[in-house]
Amino acid sequence: MTTAAQESSVPEHAAKPEKKRSKPLLESRVGWREWVSLPALGIPKIKAKMDTGARTSALHGVEIEPFRRGGKLFVRFKVYPRQHSHELEYLCTAPVIGRRAIRHSSGEKRYRYVVATTLQIGHRVWPIELTLTNRDRMGFRLLIGRTAIRKKFLVDPGASFLQGEATEGNAGVKTIKLKRSLRKLLIVGPTAQPPSSSD
Repeated sequence: MTTAAQESSVPEHAAKPEKKRSKPLLESRVGWREWVSLPALGIPKIKAKMDTGARTSALHGVEIEPFRRGGKLFVRFKVYPRQHSHELEYLCTAPVIGRRAIRHSSGEKRYRYVVATTLQIGHRVWPIELTLTNRDRMGFRLLIGRTAIRKKFLVDPGASFLQGEATEGNAGVKTIKLKRSLRKLLIVGPTAQPPSSSD
């Protein structure tokens, strides 16, 4: 006689539930250069160099003017996102979370403002810190250091633009989430002072 327990038992050879597949590796890779967005600054598209040799990220910013709002320090500055061109201009405002000493290859030490903002690569958006400096003589207007992409992307030095091209629509995505991310970064404050570096 077959019992109810025996009838409902699952054979040992029965197929086990499939485990969730991890995302394709391509989504976790970036090339040595990528189109990215800086949503909190209102910059929908800017070409960036991924530089794992640099700890700090740096954005081309000129005419930097510090000011206070509600007792907190901010900076107002201009960004020209296109390489070797001043045709397109963005006037940006960002909260200051510190100043950082950067030593250039010549040995000269300069202090830069460090601001809190957000970075978007592909469909991923997260808060980062950026130093502001004049990068007119550099090949890229934006340098993404290893701290900004740590545990998020692997850099393929032999590839470019693996995440596709940023579009103007990207700058307004996930507005509420971006504000929360920025607030969290401002509460935590700047990361520990890095060793002197150059770009």
